[in-house]
Amino acid sequence: MLLVKLCSSFLVDSSFYSLQFSRHEPGVTHVLVTGGAGYIGSHAALRLLKESYRVTIVDNLSRGNLGAVKILQELFPEPGRLQFIYADLGDAKAVNKIFTENAFDAVMHFAAVAYVGESTQFPLKYYHNITSNTLVVLETMAAHGVKTLIYSSTCATYGEPDTMPITEETPQVPINPYGKAKKMAEDIILDFSKNSDMAVMILRYFNVIGSDPEGRLGEAPRPELREHGRISGACFDAARGIMPGLQIKGTDYKTADGTCVRDYIDVTDLVDAHVKALQKAKPRKVGIYNVGTGKGSSVKEFVEACKKATGVEIKIEYLPRRAGDYAEVYSDPSKIKKELNWTAKHTNLKESLETAWRWQKLHRNGYGLTSSVSAY
Repeated sequence: MLLVKLCSSFLVDSSFYSLQFSRHEPGVTHVLVTGGAGYIGSHAALRLLKESYRVTIVDNLSRGNLGAVKILQELFPEPGRLQFIYADLGDAKAVNKIFTENAFDAVMHFAAVAYVGESTQFPLKYYHNITSNTLVVLETMAAHGVKTLIYSSTCATYGEPDTMPITEETPQVPINPYGKAKKMAEDIILDFSKNSDMAVMILRYFNVIGSDPEGRLGEAPRPELREHGRISGACFDAARGIMPGLQIKGTDYKTADGTCVRDYIDVTDLVDAHVKALQKAKPRKVGIYNVGTGKGSSVKEFVEACKKATGVEIKIEYLPRRAGDYAEVYSDPSKIKKELNWTAKHTNLKESLETAWRWQKLHRNGYGLTSSVSAY
């Protein structure tokens, strides 16, 4: 059983760490990673720590995994490298306390609920968690003079454009509460930036897959969220026998094989884009970038790749369309290549899925860590 205190370090004596995290240090960039116990956030924290950044993770563990934080702590136990703070970004007083007690140089804001289907069922939850909480983070950054924001956004802000591929100039017409909430958060950030010297980078992700190539981190969503989760998780659940098969929702889209087409970006490439965005961020400048491979793959193609990666003949059930989905979405990543010198390197679906599958096989119960969390 692990006890985590609000505004204290994780599994260490917080008094030993407090001075280093509470002051700016020449040559050291201290990054607040919101949602850093989650799938993408934990991979980003790992990359930042490998690059010698100082990292503070804030997470309310509603979607994140304490086990991921424990692994990061074990990998980087040195003083002043990593601390974990259990807090909810919807609590403005708690967020202000965190910023008061820590000297942040930049914020990577990942924390969000992020399932399209769930957003259509519980829209208010999404507007609160994404839009309102981003406003709290931005207000607190401004109040404490934190000058760099890397914002985790989504291709869902574009909705279903008339033409492909999607560029950063493609009109944003989101069709589900998840995309709408993210666009509202973007709008708030952009309006604020017009009269601010903050450096802002907005990264619009496409569909994230894969895991840490060295097998330390992976994707472990809550079991009760399986019906809303990513297709990769559903494929793996079917391959492991946790679910009887894989449900494909929608076979009558105007695509080559009738199933949705998506741009699948490996999480390793995604976090590389974040580090490059952080390095290139400049005061009073806003960068907006699509983060994808530039190539679309259909759900049926994805499933075939998953079958090959797992070696399991997954049973498929075809169902009607899921609310809030769109037929075809893939990126034009030329802008991020030109301005940030970033290109996706892991573009083979089967290889990315094989990497993720290795982690899944070794972690049948996710991180397998039960936690008791108390806020002080």
